[in-house]
Amino acid sequence: MDLSVIGHHLERLDEQSTTGFRFQCFPISGDVEVLKVTVEGREELPLFISVSDDQILCISYLWDERQVDPSRRQAMLEAMLDMNIPMPLSAFARLDDWYVVFGALSLNSALADIEHELAVLSDNCLEVIEDMAEFLL
Repeated sequence: MDLSVIGHHLERLDEQSTTGFRFQCFPISGDVEVLKVTVEGREELPLFISVSDDQILCISYLWDERQVDPSRRQAMLEAMLDMNIPMPLSAFARLDDWYVVFGALSLNSALADIEHELAVLSDNCLEVIEDMAEFLL
C-alpha cells in the first residue's frame, strides 16, 4: 500500500466518508516516509501513518513524560494496561519520551478499513486523554 494512495483517498472522501470525518493529509519526507493525517475538529491530535514491509502503522502522540505527575506515574501505567484490551483497534506504547496510541493494519487492508482505523484511533485518543487527565500535570 502506498501512502499517496491512502492520502488521496482520505482527502477526496468528503461527504462520502463512512465515518463522518473529514481528513487532511500532509506527506512528511525523511528516512521513513510518513503521512500526517488530521481529522477536522481534532487538529491538535494528528495521526501519523507509515508503511513497512508487512504492515501499515498508525500512531498518535498523546503526551510526553514531562506532562506526567511523577507521584501518579505508576498508577497511570497500571490504568493504561487495564485500558489496553477494551480499547478497540488500538494499543499503548512509548516512543522516546512520548506516550502514544497506535494501531496496525495489513498491507492488504481496504481503503475503507484504513479510514475506519483512523477514525477509531482518533476517538480512542480523545477517550484516553479524558480518562488519563487525572495523572497529568
